[in-house]
Amino acid sequence: MYLRHATKRTKDGPATYWTLVRSVRRGSKVVQETVAQLGRLDAEKLREAASISRHFLGARTDQRELFEDVTELSPKTVEVSKVRVERARAFGDVWLGWTLWRTLELDRFCEHHMDAGRESVPWPQIASILAIARLCEPSSELHIAEDWYRKTALEDILGVAAERVHHTRLYQGLDELLKHKEKLQKHLKERFSSLFSPDYELLLYDVTSTYFEGEAARNPMAKRGYSRDGRSDCKQVTIGLVVSREGFPVGYEVFDGNRVDVTTVESVIGAMEVRYGKASRVWVMDRGMVSEDNLQWLRAGKRRYLVGTPRTEMKRWAKELAAHDGWKEVRDGLEVKQCGGPDGKETFLLCRSRDRHSKEHAMHERAAEHIRSELGSLGRRLKRSSSRIERGSVDRQVGRILERHSRAARRFEVEVVYDLKRKSEVRLQWIERKDWRQWAELTEGTYILRTNVSDWSDEDLWRTYVQLWQAEAAFRISKSDLSLRPIWHQRSDRVQAHILVCFLALCLWKTLEGWQSSAGLGNSPRTLLEELKRIQCVDVVLPIVAGPELRLRCVVEPDPDLASLLERLGLRLPKRLRTPLKMPPM
Repeated sequence: MYLRHATKRTKDGPATYWTLVRSVRRGSKVVQETVAQLGRLDAEKLREAASISRHFLGARTDQRELFEDVTELSPKTVEVSKVRVERARAFGDVWLGWTLWRTLELDRFCEHHMDAGRESVPWPQIASILAIARLCEPSSELHIAEDWYRKTALEDILGVAAERVHHTRLYQGLDELLKHKEKLQKHLKERFSSLFSPDYELLLYDVTSTYFEGEAARNPMAKRGYSRDGRSDCKQVTIGLVVSREGFPVGYEVFDGNRVDVTTVESVIGAMEVRYGKASRVWVMDRGMVSEDNLQWLRAGKRRYLVGTPRTEMKRWAKELAAHDGWKEVRDGLEVKQCGGPDGKETFLLCRSRDRHSKEHAMHERAAEHIRSELGSLGRRLKRSSSRIERGSVDRQVGRILERHSRAARRFEVEVVYDLKRKSEVRLQWIERKDWRQWAELTEGTYILRTNVSDWSDEDLWRTYVQLWQAEAAFRISKSDLSLRPIWHQRSDRVQAHILVCFLALCLWKTLEGWQSSAGLGNSPRTLLEELKRIQCVDVVLPIVAGPELRLRCVVEPDPDLASLLERLGLRLPKRLRTPLKMPPM
């Protein structure tokens, strides 16, 4: 579910209305369905919103004492014609980011673990700037220092003057933050436990990669490998992420860019067990993590698992797949069949989805049609050609055609043959394999799960496995919304620190998502951040008659639609900010 707003004309002028919508599949179409119209809250709902706010902020719900100027002003005579507004700064989004930072008690963690030292700007403040910037407007440290920071109200919120924030200090802040990577992950897990009570008895593990711009010559981990970003031309690193069933980040590890997924399992599970202790958890992984060695290692340590299996495993269960009996429908369009493993210690769950079958069938047919068309075109060119053609050249062209459409490549048997009766010495002939088509028809939309968990139902096993989308969603958020990719840093430690800051921003994102969900606002943090960015703080300059100018730093009153969103979150914007203190010279 996510937020959507619409502007309607009323007798009082244009008005914005917020609605909560969700995407629903109806047949072959996906439509948006309105879940709720969001308006002003009644007294009971206001109390509920205040309760939600207290749950997330605890004793910090009232933020007045932090930076709101409550000084009583004596009556003054103002020259109204000379009143002006200066120094407009984006306030709402960074204020929300700072609120989330405090919700996770990362300010207290940093103050406790990061030595203030003799620096004019303490490292805890630098850490918060890095993470909030990554959440609100992901960019380089140079952009933060030279442009972004001075356009936001973080200077007022944190009390750190813009001239004190420069790229060198931010780079040094990355180095300081990286020293506390392990403790940060433990702290965040504990904080998520307090806020959301996630299920840590089941952990989802998946792997992605992120690529470098530049040679990354000083980073021994930067290597070329299988790129999930389609950038095989770039060096990369591989990242393994562990999340809870609900998608809350638990921890991550960084590997060489050419590290094969299946070889990361022991390293990551071992690291999680050292960090959080060895418990009776269920590890959920996709088929890219599966090998007999890994499964044997998991069983030897009495660990429980639920994994996908490689497609080659289907040959082993061909008879069961073809049989019509034993299938059980666990939801509309999805059937499962449970089969015992050879040794009786494992269970294999055969799953087939009607929607997935339609999708895979269409993909295979489309690829096959492209192959037919391109082979036909190549054959006609060979037939028309009057010059001598190298047979090796034709082989390469055929290879490229099959490679481009690999989904149906094995459906075709292509032979390059000599034809001495024609001017051209080479011609093509091919056939389509009926056995491949029959096997594809049987296995399209089918996948197999493997587990040593014996006390779960078929539906529990399937529903748990599909929760892997939470790990995939975390990668998508990190890459698209938090700009994990590309990496511009060249040094190995700076790359590690960049990934850590992205991890912290992901934790802020998931906290906001959970807060929104609790408030009945769906799960669209980016929408909320973009809307709150419109709230600014400004200096209102009041020229006093026969006296000095009076400068008030005020937060602009939000529009009614934004006010309703803040109301539902239980958040109260400050009215006025403290007059900034004079900073000593650098």
